[in-house]
Amino acid sequence: MRGLERIDRILGGLIEAGRWLVLPVVLLLFLQWPLRDFVRWGSREANDFGQWVFTLYVSLAMTFATRERAHLAVDAIAQGYSAAVRAGLARWSAVLFVAPWALFMIWAIAPTVLRSVLVLEKFPETNNFGYFLIKLACLLLAVLALLQALLDAMRPRSGG
Repeated sequence: MRGLERIDRILGGLIEAGRWLVLPVVLLLFLQWPLRDFVRWGSREANDFGQWVFTLYVSLAMTFATRERAHLAVDAIAQGYSAAVRAGLARWSAVLFVAPWALFMIWAIAPTVLRSVLVLEKFPETNNFGYFLIKLACLLLAVLALLQALLDAMRPRSGG
């Protein structure tokens, strides 16, 4: 299980570092108005940069929510179940629903992402650098969801 723990720690560290991405997103959203109205330059660049930082942030935040069991869930019925049953439901849900969805998403978007990265696709409206990073972050979301589902499925059972 050492490998599993190492992957879990690496994923946790990546997510922990990613939480700071919210600061540049907020700053870029704030700066758009003064850049547009007072400086008269850079608001579109701030918007484009903010979009891909936000996409990366969301990719990591979704995985964080999964790790913390903070997603909306049908909890009204499950509250009456024992901890062992709830843990089993979480484990099997990861295997039966999240992992296949993540695999499908990886399969479906990987060619598009690869093409976009190879040409370093730019934002269509502004021709600014970085649109390929949005597509890459979408692929990252699917990969992180798959990794977390596998970690959840292979996690040793607690004695509950």
